[in-house]
Amino acid sequence: MLRELAVQNLALIEDVRVELHGGYCAWTGETGAGKSLLLGALGLLLGERGSADLIRTGADELRVTGRFDLARPEQRAAAAEILQSAVEEDELILTRRLARSGRSSALVNDVPVAVATLKRIGEMLVDVHGQRESYSLLQPAYQLEVLDAFGKLAEPRAKYDARAARVRDLRRQFKELSDAKLARQRELSLVRFERDDLDNAKLLPGELPALTKERERLVHAQSLALFAGSVTARLVDDDGAVAAVLGRLIKDAHKWAHFDPKLAEVSQRLDALRPEIEDLADTCRDLAERFEADPDRLDEVEQRIALLKKLQQRYGKTPDELIAYRDSLDAKEAALQKQEDDLSGIEATLRAAWAELRDTANALSKARAKVAKKFAADAQRHLADLQMQKARLDAQLETTPLPDDPMAGDVPAAGIDQLELLLTANPGEPARPLRKVASGGELSRTMLALKTVLAAHDPVRTLVVFDEIDANVGGRLGDVLGQKLSALGRSHQVLCVTHLPQVASYAAHQWTIRKSTTAKRTATTITALATDDARVEELAMMLRGESRSETTRKEAAEMLHAAEKQRGG
Repeated sequence: MLRELAVQNLALIEDVRVELHGGYCAWTGETGAGKSLLLGALGLLLGERGSADLIRTGADELRVTGRFDLARPEQRAAAAEILQSAVEEDELILTRRLARSGRSSALVNDVPVAVATLKRIGEMLVDVHGQRESYSLLQPAYQLEVLDAFGKLAEPRAKYDARAARVRDLRRQFKELSDAKLARQRELSLVRFERDDLDNAKLLPGELPALTKERERLVHAQSLALFAGSVTARLVDDDGAVAAVLGRLIKDAHKWAHFDPKLAEVSQRLDALRPEIEDLADTCRDLAERFEADPDRLDEVEQRIALLKKLQQRYGKTPDELIAYRDSLDAKEAALQKQEDDLSGIEATLRAAWAELRDTANALSKARAKVAKKFAADAQRHLADLQMQKARLDAQLETTPLPDDPMAGDVPAAGIDQLELLLTANPGEPARPLRKVASGGELSRTMLALKTVLAAHDPVRTLVVFDEIDANVGGRLGDVLGQKLSALGRSHQVLCVTHLPQVASYAAHQWTIRKSTTAKRTATTITALATDDARVEELAMMLRGESRSETTRKEAAEMLHAAEKQRGG
C-alpha cells in the first residue's frame, strides 16, 4: 500500500506531500489542475522515463518519493528477490530524481539502484490502468499469471517452474560440456601421451646429478687410474717407497726409544703410520682397478643425460619436477574422463528431465483450460453490470507442445500456453484481442471487470491506479463504477482520478487537486477532504461547478449518504 507520496519541482508542482490510506481513494478536481501530473509523478517513481522538460522553472532537480507498506510476506519475498537482498523492514521508500542535465537516479531505502530495478519494484507493487501501454492485464505473460492465480494453480505452476529451471540448468551444463568436447578430447590425448612418455622414461629422484658425476668419472677414467696407481706404487711398490722408508725408520726408532720418553713416543707414532699407509695403498690399488675406461657405459650415460635434458626442455620442468608432474596426470586424466562420462550422463538426465517437464506442462495446460472459461464468464458478468450487457469476453488458450529434442528452442517461461483475452463489444462485431480494442471506455470497463474478478487472487500488487476510468461515462454508469471500485477497495488500495461525483462518492477517502496562482507563479496543491461537509462541497462543485446551490449541496449530501450506505460505511 502507498502510504505517502511527495513531489518536488515537477512542472506546476512545487512541493506537494500527500498521505494516503487503504481502500478506495479518489482524487478529484477541475481539468488542468494537475491530477495527471501527480499520476505522472507516480509513474516516474515506478521507473517510467522522464525528461528534463518536466522540471519546474527555476529548479535544478525534480524529486519524487513514495513510502510503501509491505504488510504481506509475499510482497517482502518478491521485493527481496528483485533487490537480491533481504528486506528487513515492513516498508520500502522509493525515490526518483531527475536533474536538469538529464541525469536520473533511483534509490530504494536510501540504497542506489538502477531505474530498471525501480521499474521492477513498481510493477510488483502497483497495477496502473490509465495510459494504454501501462495496462498490465494486456500483457500475455501477466494474463497467464492472473489466470493461474484465479484457478488456484500455484502448485502445478510452481512444479512447472522448478522443472523448467532444472532443464535450463542441465541444458547449460550439457552445452558447456558439448562446446568443450573437442578441446577436452585433445587435452585427454595429450595427457595420455605425456603419461606414456614419462612412464617410458622411468625417471628416478636425483638421477641427473648422479649421472652427471658418473659421466665425469668415465670421461677421466684413465687419468684417475694412473693417479691411483702412482699413489700405490709410491707408497709400497717402488724402490724407496714410503712403506720401505717407514720400515727402516721404525726399526731405528725401536733401537733408540728406551733412551728417552719422547723418542719412545716417536716410535709409537711411526708404528701407527704403518697400517694407515698399507690401507691407503690398498684403497688406491682398488681405485686404479675400478677407474677403468668403459666406452659402452659412457655412451649409455651420455644417452640417458641427453634424454633427461630433452624431457626437461619439452616440459619446462626438471626431471625431479617431472616425477611429481607425472603423478598429477592420473588425476587430470580422471577429471577429463569424468567430464566425458558426465556429458553422456547429463544427456540422459536431460532427456528424462525434459520428459518430466513435458508431462508437467501438459498437466498445467489442461488445468488452465478448465478454469479459463470460468474466468471469462465471471468477468463477463461484471461487464453486464458496467452497461456492456451484449459484450462477450473469451479466454482463448493456444498451446504449443514442447518438441522431442530437449535442446530445441527456449524453455517457455510460463508453460506451453499463450492466453489471449478476446472481446466482442457488440453483436455482429468480430472478436478482438483485448490489447487491440480501440475504445478506451470499453477497455477501461473491461479492465475494471477483470480486476474485480481477480481482486482476491493478487496478494502482491496491492495498489491499483485508475486514471479517468469514467471518461465519456454518464451518471448512471458512474454509480456502478463507484460500487465496483469500492468493492475492489476491500482487498486492494485503489487510487482513482475521476471527474464524476457518482464515482467519487463511493470512495472511502477523497482529495481535491487545485491550481492556484500567487506572485506570478502557478502551483498545484492537493488537499485531503477530511470531513463530510468538505466532501459534500467538492461533490457539489463536481455536479454544478461555481453555480452550485444549496439544492446542489443537498443532492451531493444525499449522493454521499447513499454511497456510504451502499458500501456499509
